[in-house]
Amino acid sequence: MEHCIALIRGINVGKAKRIAMADLRQLAAELGGQDAVTVLNSGNLLCRYTSAAALAADLEAGIAARFGFSARVITLGADALPAIIAGNPLRDIASNPSRLLVAFSAAPAALQACHDLTERQTGTERLALGSHAAYFWSADSILDSKLLQAFNQRTGDSVTTRNWATVLKLQQALAR
Repeated sequence: MEHCIALIRGINVGKAKRIAMADLRQLAAELGGQDAVTVLNSGNLLCRYTSAAALAADLEAGIAARFGFSARVITLGADALPAIIAGNPLRDIASNPSRLLVAFSAAPAALQACHDLTERQTGTERLALGSHAAYFWSADSILDSKLLQAFNQRTGDSVTTRNWATVLKLQQALAR
């Protein structure tokens, strides 16, 4: 069994696609996940599973069957998170962790397809690409960011973002 992190894209944002975290933990257990823990109410699940890839596929199918809607699940082995955190080149310029985003990808090639977007940086916005994540900082508004909109258009549902504070909470939960 591998320690895995599952990041479910687009749930519990607004009124659509709602999943109680207790129901998500129960679903993970029914699928064979062990020691399931959720972090916050935004679709962050930690558990032991046969593999991260199997967890993604099984959760996507399980969510569709149980809750009646589709949701993309991005997974990674828990051992990848420290490198993603350490590899963040923007953390020294980010003064507000809610405006520093980490984009986790199921397909690293999708991130590399955004390489030219790193040239569109301004004094208030930055985009950096790593091998398993992209990092985005906006000193102003994330919602109004043209750079982030371009990134999201290119990557579609192959990525899901979490703010820096959430990423650090995931790390803390793994340490328990």
